[in-house]
Amino acid sequence: MNRATLNLWVGIFVVGGFIALLFLAFKVGNFSSGNLGETYGVSAHFDNIGGLKAGAPVKSSGVLVGRVVAIQFDTKKYDALVTMRLDKRIPFSNDTIASVLTSGILGEQYVGLESGGEPEMLKDGGEVTHTQGAVVLEKLIGQFFLSKSQEPAEASK
Repeated sequence: MNRATLNLWVGIFVVGGFIALLFLAFKVGNFSSGNLGETYGVSAHFDNIGGLKAGAPVKSSGVLVGRVVAIQFDTKKYDALVTMRLDKRIPFSNDTIASVLTSGILGEQYVGLESGGEPEMLKDGGEVTHTQGAVVLEKLIGQFFLSKSQEPAEASK
């Protein structure tokens, strides 16, 4: 194999590696828009959103149904106001529950929706009133240690 052919194969390998890294960056960075089509906007108040970011997915039963478009601090209620765009083809009832969830241990955070049984559906500009904030691991560990420290010591025999 001569030098020119070797250089060509190395170049192809490097370009292929660069394309693979670029693809991985787009997947991890959550730049894909999904196939949402027409959308409608809803908002929800959360006491804690953890590491949720604008552009995060909104899922129901593991299926992408929307995206988080904005997160801001509500100075009247002193909590986080999350604005989402949901696919118009998927209606959610007014008693839908929104939760901030995590994919795996170190995965991305997203909003999970569980539709209720009310016949009235959320409309554009509506608000999800039933919410559950993110679970903060540090808080859980602190509560565990606090409960262990308050347990009575075993009596010695």
